[in-house]
Amino acid sequence: MERDTGRGTGRQRLVVVGGDAAGMSAASQARRLKGPDELEIVAFERGRFTSYSACGIPYWVGGEVTDRDRLVARTPEQHRARDIDVRLRTEVTELDLDRGRVRTRDAESGTESWTGYDRLVLATGARPVRPPLPGIDAPGVHGVQTLDDGQALLDRLDGAPGRRAVVVGAGYIGVEMAEALLRRGYEVTVLNRGEQPMATLDPDMGRLVRAAMDGMGITTVGGAEVTEVLTGPGGDVRAVVAGGTEYPADVVVLGLGVEPETTLARAAGLPLGTYGGLLTDLAMRVRGREEVWAGGDCVEVLDLVSGRERHVPLGTHANKHGQVIGANVAGGYGTFPGVVGTAVSKVCSLEIARTGLRERDARAVGLRYVTVTAESTSRAGYYPGAAPMTVKMIAERRTGRLLGTQIVGREGAGKRVDIAAVALTAGMTVEQVAALDLGYAPPFSPVWDPVQVAARKAVAAVREAG
Repeated sequence: MERDTGRGTGRQRLVVVGGDAAGMSAASQARRLKGPDELEIVAFERGRFTSYSACGIPYWVGGEVTDRDRLVARTPEQHRARDIDVRLRTEVTELDLDRGRVRTRDAESGTESWTGYDRLVLATGARPVRPPLPGIDAPGVHGVQTLDDGQALLDRLDGAPGRRAVVVGAGYIGVEMAEALLRRGYEVTVLNRGEQPMATLDPDMGRLVRAAMDGMGITTVGGAEVTEVLTGPGGDVRAVVAGGTEYPADVVVLGLGVEPETTLARAAGLPLGTYGGLLTDLAMRVRGREEVWAGGDCVEVLDLVSGRERHVPLGTHANKHGQVIGANVAGGYGTFPGVVGTAVSKVCSLEIARTGLRERDARAVGLRYVTVTAESTSRAGYYPGAAPMTVKMIAERRTGRLLGTQIVGREGAGKRVDIAAVALTAGMTVEQVAALDLGYAPPFSPVWDPVQVAARKAVAAVREAG
């Protein structure tokens, strides 16, 4: 086995494990602050791409994005042109923290070697949940995590023997993939363990999503615990079994969410949280390790509303983590204070957004709260194109502090959640939200923005509650 200590060169070496959002943002920021004569940067990526948008894969599969390469923000060649040594198809298989080195395996040749480091960034991402069910690995069953996954699914869709698709799971990926498959002319059935889709919403708001999906021609089956994937004579998938019922399928897409990919970190004894993600300080340095940082989908972060750690796998956070890590690795200063849990998605023309706590989240941390639901429109009611919108707001019972907001509606609904996200970050009360000076004109909003309509109702509910 070859061994590279990385010492004695007169400059420090940064090793990055993972070549997507957090890892390459960290590498790029570190390079901006430190030239190659001061800092050598080596990035290992087990796949074939760097700095790509996994969030865009459903829209590529659905045909809205026609070229895979448009999802790539920066190619390996572009990184190398900035003196970042990107090594593709190279998997890190072991962390030796005591000696300051990582063991790698080249996927093409199988060659293993050690690479030393002075500073280490772990950006290993997340892995799709893939339950150990009979038939789960049959041809025609697809996860959607990487560009290679997306290409494999497209190849299957082009060559499938029929036009029946089953999506397992109704979270963000599940509903987005249901739309993508519908756009490609497939008959789509979504099997969901919960009664309503979008478990990131409260059930009453999830019910609105289900009604809209049914209206679009997507069959949504709630309370459907998948127990088996059936295969045909050739070994390919032919059906999915849930609740004793067989749902015919020519292609199956798994949308069961993800969990932190921290296999290396766990083996090395690094600190992990409740959800299995790495624990860091505000500078994104792994707790207890001066020379190791971590960011992206493999970490847990502070929820600013509940005060607890949580796992929030989003590209927005990963890029911010990378910026913070790169600054600190290069001798600068940056912090990542935490999140409020903002997310937005869509299925066909329905926009779905949430931020802050759900009712069950508030109960879990011992908060007493009130909830209100308000119906409004995206524009002044008389203006052409005004679309209905439902806003649910949760506020702390005694103080009126905003705890969470969920929005379901048509065009113009989703990004309104940003108003609530800012208010949550600032620790505002619903009374303060109701008094915000927001932009108004009939083409953009009613006189009272839908978020403020909900805030006014929340103010009244807080007062009524004493």
